[in-house]
Amino acid sequence: MRKVLFLGTAMLLFSASFAISNVEVPVLKADQVFIPIGKTGQKISYAQLATISMTDLQALTGRKMSFIERMNFRMAQSKIRKSIATDGTIKNKKIAKFFTKKGGAGDSGFHLGGFALGFFVGLIGVLIAYLLNDDYKQNRIKWAWIGFGVFVVLWIILVVAVFSAAASTVP
Repeated sequence: MRKVLFLGTAMLLFSASFAISNVEVPVLKADQVFIPIGKTGQKISYAQLATISMTDLQALTGRKMSFIERMNFRMAQSKIRKSIATDGTIKNKKIAKFFTKKGGAGDSGFHLGGFALGFFVGLIGVLIAYLLNDDYKQNRIKWAWIGFGVFVVLWIILVVAVFSAAASTVP
């Protein structure tokens, strides 16, 4: 009885400790994020892109835009303006994550949960990896497919070994 009580308490303590962690996205200023423009490699800040005129952009890129390209640029520029807060920070979390996540911890490295989903649960585990949304989604999906591949390879090796052993015992 003591062991069950101790195990339950330990599980409760461990699950509560995982839920306490808090991950915050760093604050990005729009004038500190630079985007390459055109084929020459010139860069423009995110804040400048929100306010640049059409003629200046065409001069930077070195090519004239068609009517549809100009309309798409105007709509994109409107979205960019809405994603910049009054203090100059980028308030759209997806855009901020795109610029801060390059080379981050969630992009690469072994993901035990994804590998376990693919290895132990199979294709359903890979589907579960696709359905979970957090900062490590792409890494989890990659390792779920790797885990499923390792499972398939081990299963093939086992089947070949069993059939070869069975074939060698038959007279």
